[in-house]
Amino acid sequence: MNRFVLPCALVFVALGIVACGDDGSGVSSQDDENGAVIVDGLSSSRDLQSCSSAKTAFSAEGSLSSSLMLSAESSVDADSSDVTSSSRVLSLSSSASADSSITSSGTSVAVVVDTTKIVYSLKPFNGPLANPHKGFTVPTGGTWVFVQEFEYGPYGSLENKAWDLVTYGSGYQQWNKLNTGKGEYNWADLDKLLDELAKHDMGYALRVLPYTPSTINGNDTPVENYDWTPEFVYEMGAKKTTATLQGKGYRAQVPVWDDSVYLWAAKEFATALAAKYDGDPRIEYIDIRSFGEWGEWHASHLDGSEMPSAEIEKDMLKHYASVFHKTQLVLPSNGSGEVYTYALSLGIAKRDDGFIGTPGRPDSLERAYKANLPTIAENIAGYSTMLTYTDQIPGGYLKWTPERWVDAITTAHLTYYVLDQDSDCGYNFYKDNKALADSMTHVIGYNFKVERAELLTVASGKETQNTLNITVKNTGVAPCFFDVYMVAEFVDSTGTAISQFGETIEIPKATFKDGDTRKFSFVYKVSGRETDVLGLPGVNVALSLYESEDAFRAGKNPTVRFDNDGYLKNKKLLLRAGL
Repeated sequence: MNRFVLPCALVFVALGIVACGDDGSGVSSQDDENGAVIVDGLSSSRDLQSCSSAKTAFSAEGSLSSSLMLSAESSVDADSSDVTSSSRVLSLSSSASADSSITSSGTSVAVVVDTTKIVYSLKPFNGPLANPHKGFTVPTGGTWVFVQEFEYGPYGSLENKAWDLVTYGSGYQQWNKLNTGKGEYNWADLDKLLDELAKHDMGYALRVLPYTPSTINGNDTPVENYDWTPEFVYEMGAKKTTATLQGKGYRAQVPVWDDSVYLWAAKEFATALAAKYDGDPRIEYIDIRSFGEWGEWHASHLDGSEMPSAEIEKDMLKHYASVFHKTQLVLPSNGSGEVYTYALSLGIAKRDDGFIGTPGRPDSLERAYKANLPTIAENIAGYSTMLTYTDQIPGGYLKWTPERWVDAITTAHLTYYVLDQDSDCGYNFYKDNKALADSMTHVIGYNFKVERAELLTVASGKETQNTLNITVKNTGVAPCFFDVYMVAEFVDSTGTAISQFGETIEIPKATFKDGDTRKFSFVYKVSGRETDVLGLPGVNVALSLYESEDAFRAGKNPTVRFDNDGYLKNKKLLLRAGL
């Protein structure tokens, strides 16, 4: 069998493939005993001069069938400034038919593909990381929270840095203030609060309360101070009963929670609330607060008040689920047993308001976590009060400690947590626990960290293909409960987008679980006649996370951040080669 070696220069011109060389010309070759061409001095012709191992299949037009194998193991590791390269054999084994201009078979020739691999340097983000649809809240009772005169607010004189951790507002509304008459509603004040929170990139956790025993301070306390059931409900025939406030002996009126008129009115309000706010991006979630003290589905402080049956409670849950199709609904703290189970079957999440002070409360949310739903919590009391507890169980409450706080978040796999319900909006809590609180913003809920990012560029005369491979881990304690859209872009030094790198990747809600690691790839191809954007001076690659693809298409800045250092002002993560 005849064997021959084609001149390397001829092959390079014919195939349009640029050889890797130290200076573009330092390529030498020799014929080995098998007829292969050995190419010395391989390196990239690009600025970052490196070659990575690759396998390429080549088929010439006509009848020449070829197989090219490049094994040049050199790369740029962005964590190090060292660039290593080595020379390897490239063998092109071909066979030609009679119609081919090459009539001999078994020929081995050398073909070189320009391949570059960049491994980017990645460092964790240091500091509080506030991301949407997770994290911490403090009481936000009205728009007055954001005025300078409120010293504990984000613009107050005390410069309360606890607000750096706050991702959503929370508070309660009175049923009778929103539902002013039969079929009549006044949403004006609530909308003002929602708009103000939205200006600060915050949603709102809504609770509409029918009753509060907190303001009963005597037998003659005006009923409207504590019973927030709309007056028209009683005018339509709903019944009341009289109960006694435990520990005080004060007498107070209480709705009969299973009264048919009351239940009708509560469902009518739910229907109107859904018509107004279901799917409203300003609403983080809505508690179903139809029964009991503070709407928490218990009557534990008022002797003579009774909760409705489990069947009535489940029927109320069913109605809410039938009118709300987008906004997350939440079962209050004391919904339990078969009612809790039924709520989960409807996709209704669970909260608990007895954290830290009462043993075992974080465990109560495990069922919701296993049902792939968010978990929500509030401590049994404010931070300053919990510091006075004596750990006397039974008969008392557990004291707040850093260890118990961390355990509560991790055991319950919390997505949402009240940082502190004291009226100082977390000021004293954060002053005492700044480092710990900052660190837990990287733990609560989802937390996306890019663990590896590399760019592989393969260039030939016909085409250049850039492939960005990234590895992302959810290092938080819960899944991400909203759709996420991951985008790669070519950007200039200011972060301004030049063009998109590959296609947008959608991560559906509740599918990227805590502890999971996923690999994603973005591919960008250009023909040999086009300019490769990545090769232009000053062009870099950035990653972004959006809550919707529409937001990206509209040119808005991303709202979700990776747990990595290197963010630009527009919240895009700039990948740095570190060379």
